[in-house]
Amino acid sequence: MNRLKLDQITYSYSKNKIINGLNLEIIEGEIVCLIGESGTGKTTLLRIIAGLEIQDKGSVLLDGKVISNNDYNLETHKRNIGLVLQERALFPHLDVFKNVTFGMRASLKEKNNRCDELLNLFKITKYKNSYPHSLSGGEQQRVALARALAPNPKIILMDEPFNGLDRALKFSLRVDTKEILKKNNTTALIVSHDFNDALACADKLAVISNGVISQIGKPKEVVLNPKNKEIKKQFICETGDMIYWKSVIESEKI
Repeated sequence: MNRLKLDQITYSYSKNKIINGLNLEIIEGEIVCLIGESGTGKTTLLRIIAGLEIQDKGSVLLDGKVISNNDYNLETHKRNIGLVLQERALFPHLDVFKNVTFGMRASLKEKNNRCDELLNLFKITKYKNSYPHSLSGGEQQRVALARALAPNPKIILMDEPFNGLDRALKFSLRVDTKEILKKNNTTALIVSHDFNDALACADKLAVISNGVISQIGKPKEVVLNPKNKEIKKQFICETGDMIYWKSVIESEKI
């Protein structure tokens, strides 16, 4: 079953069409990584799905129900969508427990149980009563991810979730995040400029260019068989050639 469907989404900024008739379908439990050059509308698309931006045309459907189209726009807080922004956006005046459970409508006992479960999964249990300023960047990002997952959202949207972390922290968080998403059968759409992140986490890669999804498929299919020169160019820009990515795929490092 399709958890998320985007149908002919169009969005303009300053009279320039950033997204132009984009279609995308993500099934329940699937992790899709959205990749593309800067300015192609990746973050804008996440914001449209979350209800933070309104598309000019097209429909957003969640579990087969329209949550946004030309005539209707469901409020953001009613969409049951988890969102992790680049800025992490933790509340500095709230401790980790209150940050994680902020969006939950539940009893204190239920909040405690859910918080403990997620902090344990993300290996940050000891920080339950700590404040964001006392945490490292990696620890803050784990809190942000836990908060997004706390209400059991239908889908979680992540904008560059591993950005700004050193190599070791990034690797560890990628592994833990994918494991947790799969364990909970959580559907996810991840935006990343880092192909290592995309290849490590995704069931599918979706390439956005010229305002549409120009190719979507399993990472191996997309990397080894780019549909056109523009898609191939995105991989070349990352490493200087295609040899590195082919070696990663063929050695089954993803």
